Amino acid sequence: MLVLNVDTMNPNVKRIEYAVRGPIVQRAVQIEKELKEGVKKPFTEVIKANIGDAHAMGQKPITFFRQVIALCAYPDLLEDDKFPEDAKNRARRILQACGGGSLGETPLVIRQDVAKYIEKRDSGIPSNPDDIYLSTGASDAIVTMLKLLTSGEGKTRTGVMISIPQYPLYSAALAELAAVQISYYLDEDKCWSLDVNELRRAVKAAREHCNPRALCIINPGNPTGQVQNRQCIEDVIRFAAEEHLFLMADEVYQDNVYMEGCQFHSFKKVLFEMGSEYSSVVELASFHSTSKCYMGECGFRGGYMEVINMDPDVKLQLTKLVSVQLCPSIPGQALLDLVVNPPQPDEPSYATFIKERTANLHILSEKAKMTEQVLNTVPGIHCNPVQGAMYTFPRLTLPEKAINAAKEQEQAPDMFYCMKLLEEMGICLVPGSGFGQRDGTYHFRMTILPATEKLKIVLEKIREFHKRFTEEFS
Repeated sequence: MLVLNVDTMNPNVKRIEYAVRGPIVQRAVQIEKELKEGVKKPFTEVIKANIGDAHAMGQKPITFFRQVIALCAYPDLLEDDKFPEDAKNRARRILQACGGGSLGETPLVIRQDVAKYIEKRDSGIPSNPDDIYLSTGASDAIVTMLKLLTSGEGKTRTGVMISIPQYPLYSAALAELAAVQISYYLDEDKCWSLDVNELRRAVKAAREHCNPRALCIINPGNPTGQVQNRQCIEDVIRFAAEEHLFLMADEVYQDNVYMEGCQFHSFKKVLFEMGSEYSSVVELASFHSTSKCYMGECGFRGGYMEVINMDPDVKLQLTKLVSVQLCPSIPGQALLDLVVNPPQPDEPSYATFIKERTANLHILSEKAKMTEQVLNTVPGIHCNPVQGAMYTFPRLTLPEKAINAAKEQEQAPDMFYCMKLLEEMGICLVPGSGFGQRDGTYHFRMTILPATEKLKIVLEKIREFHKRFTEEFS
């Protein structure tokens, strides 16, 4: 008998589910292999609209970022006249801050630059480099904070409030840590807004069986694409103070705001503008990443966390915990430094940088509008405005016959729908059941990232499939 088998392995790992790369995606990979082997399908390619990997979907990298990373990796190129002088200077600065003059160990200068970026973003509210922790993407920092927060047994076990629908990183991490998931529901009828009364309902019910200690907010939202207004953020901060909850603000889509009248407000900025009554007591960790926004640099795994009002003794433990993991990818940290300290107006690369940044965000904005408009022309699909982030989470009206057919196959109805869409049309989406949703409702998440012409194909195929699916099961 093997020492490690499914009966002897960590049971918490078996509880983890991660729909974004779940059965649908695994089947999509199999279909791609079958197509290469010559198997005949009613389509010639699989179009993956399941994950937020911008470059995999065709978005062009920012030239300046890639130039500096190349120079950091290959310092001999610093003598090459093909690279602009500001890119060379930035690479030299990063390399000089690293031990040995090459990429290695976390340079303090990056945390200092992150703090300056936050101060500028938040209209001068101070940021201390000692409160900045660099991470392997935002996900790594989020899981680290959840580890710190999780303790107790039975009714004293840590409960963490997460939105439904949610990004499955949260439910997966809580399952692995054996923490208690406290679900609060976003209001789909009000463009996925957050109602503080729903937070009160959820926390009151949770106190019967666990110890609620943290509240997680994703803004702009994944998978729902909403942008929370300032009043909502103030309400959340007051709620966290009243209920003595640690606040975790996932703000990795902070540049991805498309809808007129919407604006990104950082939780830290709002917290401090509410005055010392709140800014001196509410514990906050906020997260950002190089993977989203206009950059889309998922592969470099760069990110940071800023902690506010953390107990100094706990901060020592946090530093110990992240030190055990050695350090995040140094190229990722170097890229993060460029994101928070991009070319300035008096530098040679500025014009190209602004042109590329503006173009990336404009194209995303146009695709957000197109996605909403096209999906809302399909009877049986309702799509809220994509205010921000990179996704839409439309509601499906499914025939009773289809729901029963799904149950016969022991599948969630929207999983059944998405699997048929993949098999018949070659479109890979993620069923809403993988993110959580109110009972009796069905959704899918799709990214708006595919190139415009390819996105048009995706939307047209969804329209064609939904009509056929509805007729088949009516």
